[in-house]
Amino acid sequence: MRIFTANRSRARIVFLSLLPFASVFCLAPSGRAATPPDAPPVFLIQNATVLTVSHGTIEHGSILIKDGKIAEVGQSIKAPAGAQVIDASGQFVIPGIIDCHSHIAAEAINEGSVSVSSMVNMEEVLNPEDLDIYRDLAGGVTSANILHGSANSIGGQTLVIKLRWGQPASKLPFEGALPGIKFALGENPKRSNFSLPGQSRRYPATRMGVEETIRTAFSEARDYKKTWDDYNRRVAAGERNLIPPRRDLKLEPLVEVLEGKRYVHSHCYREDEILMLLRVAKEFGFKVRTLQHVLEGYKVADELAAAGVGASTFSDWWAYKVEAYDAIPYNAALMTRRGVIVSINSDDAEEATHLNQEAAKSMKYGGLSRDEALKLVTLNPAIQLGIDKRVGSIDAGKDADLAIYNHDPLSAYAVVQKTLIDGRVYFDREKDVANRAEIEKEKKALTDKMKKAEKKPEEKKPEEKKSEEKPKPPAPAPTPTAQAGAVLGGAR
Repeated sequence: MRIFTANRSRARIVFLSLLPFASVFCLAPSGRAATPPDAPPVFLIQNATVLTVSHGTIEHGSILIKDGKIAEVGQSIKAPAGAQVIDASGQFVIPGIIDCHSHIAAEAINEGSVSVSSMVNMEEVLNPEDLDIYRDLAGGVTSANILHGSANSIGGQTLVIKLRWGQPASKLPFEGALPGIKFALGENPKRSNFSLPGQSRRYPATRMGVEETIRTAFSEARDYKKTWDDYNRRVAAGERNLIPPRRDLKLEPLVEVLEGKRYVHSHCYREDEILMLLRVAKEFGFKVRTLQHVLEGYKVADELAAAGVGASTFSDWWAYKVEAYDAIPYNAALMTRRGVIVSINSDDAEEATHLNQEAAKSMKYGGLSRDEALKLVTLNPAIQLGIDKRVGSIDAGKDADLAIYNHDPLSAYAVVQKTLIDGRVYFDREKDVANRAEIEKEKKALTDKMKKAEKKPEEKKPEEKKSEEKPKPPAPAPTPTAQAGAVLGGAR
């Protein structure tokens, strides 16, 4: 854990406050951080209520897992020889929750110094030691879309990760998931609430300026793409001694958007700015994969459905700023009924720990069924992120990313008991609780040791030895004759 402070006493306080988590969260018996043990080749979850999301609920169901994949789902599955068995009697199993808008596991979120920061990449600042990874695992989250912030009209590059706590940063990215890029509309990129005294406002400062910024960036990207296409065509034709165009790291991700190789995830609120972005996307021939927040999506749901745009929204957040005043808790259900693929996201590490409850609110506000509500945090975000062939439902052949609850997951009383990713148990509530006394004991021992060390008197510096030499007697005053000779001699 890095502590960015120059104050040593404050550093001690931060260290001690984080100490309980450092070893509770997925530690080996030795008390040192360790990766989860390799999953057994075969194990069976049995006697559970399995909410597949894709093909109904299986009472007294079983899930057979082989080499990190779901091999079979159904009733009365017999455990193969040597398989490890998890008895989930009275418990519920759902696909691992997928958060389509997250900012965990990152050392930085916004590069807000420029209006277009498409050259920066969230993958380069992944922080596998972020404790929010473990906390979200404890809420059943298995995958998350790590987004750049919303300070820019066009922000940084994004990626999907699996919450493999204890693994290095290189093991977090979801293999094969298409990368994305963050756009933002409205108050945040035009800096409505971010002006600083004495500093001029950064362009753009209006919604029409945001639109122009995006249009200009894609005009440049289109020209840049043509330059490279012409160069590659001439090379393929056999021309030699050609000088390749100069690379532009800002425009390359936008060319990938034009080519359908990178998803656009855009922060937005109001209906007018939503329609504006759809017009710009149509003008340049690219697709907006998801609109994030999209609190006025219910007003333009037909247009979203016609454009094939996904909506990733909040359950019931509203009025926390002016552009959120028209938000309603029926938003997710209304867009769903109009044919939009909708997900519920967190945009907050704590919120992610109870996304199951956030999804359940759509049953009250809009009358969605249980399966429809569960899809908001499982299959639908998987579709939006292009990973639904791997995760999002409990089907044979998919990754064994699962969450096991002690009650119906759409109940306020539901608590995650285990979270699995790729067939590994990355969170086990029973082990977590069992380790707490030992961790508290270790914390107290280290605290006492530190306090004892601080009480020791500081070592006194040795006093400098005084010189033992006797002072020399003052020189005798010169006689008048000598003074006169000195003056005369000097004059000479």
